[in-house]
Amino acid sequence: MIRWSILPLLAIAGPVAAVPQAAPAPVADAPAERPPLVVPTIVARYPHDAQAFTEGLLWDRDALVESVGLEGRSDVRRVDLATGRVRRRAVIPAAQFGEGVAAWRGELVSLTWHDGIAHRWDARTLKPRGTLRYQGEGWGLASDAAGFVRSDGSATLTFHDPATMAVRRTLRVTIAGRPLTQLNELEVVDGAILANVWHQPFVVRIDPASGRVTAVIDLRAILAETGVRDSESVANGIAWDAAKRRLFVTGKRWPMLFEIRLPS
Repeated sequence: MIRWSILPLLAIAGPVAAVPQAAPAPVADAPAERPPLVVPTIVARYPHDAQAFTEGLLWDRDALVESVGLEGRSDVRRVDLATGRVRRRAVIPAAQFGEGVAAWRGELVSLTWHDGIAHRWDARTLKPRGTLRYQGEGWGLASDAAGFVRSDGSATLTFHDPATMAVRRTLRVTIAGRPLTQLNELEVVDGAILANVWHQPFVVRIDPASGRVTAVIDLRAILAETGVRDSESVANGIAWDAAKRRLFVTGKRWPMLFEIRLPS
């Protein structure tokens, strides 16, 4: 996977090394605007499978849908929010590493990391409905009114036709004028794209037209509350319940899932 460039970027809270890092930008006439740092409020806490290596998360009707990674241990599951109990589970082939998942018209589509295979599932029963193909790595996946948006660990998001996974367009993501790599799990909230940043306790909000990061959501206090110590147990998992306007976040092998509220 791509590694971080260790360069200071934003002096918006604490040491500069504590906020998302990005590649150096070309010299410009005026510095690009730095996005604000947003500290969320915790609304509620829910149990989460502490063995789940979370790669994707979404809200579908009355349950969470979670995609869990690692070769030989990857699956897509419907999870009861209140108890964390797995209601249904679909197993991904053992040689594949499951990644992000998104919903589209009664189906779920889940990515694989290296294989270029997207699995299609019935959203309620999780029965398989076939596969789709795409080029490049699969990290995060989300859906908007038009189709899918995929991350691959780079600074580029790719927008796909939901029926065929054909590429419609790409979007270069920048923060304060510099490309931001390591974009991971995705969610679309009120037209904006939210993205986890791999190995960073931050979620960035991205303008889907310009690719500009318009806010950085600080999950450091939430990460500290989980008590996790494994360096790979990073924040990863964003779900949006549009009907009740609830935003959820979790992470890989986190024992808790959090409902959070962003300041107005």
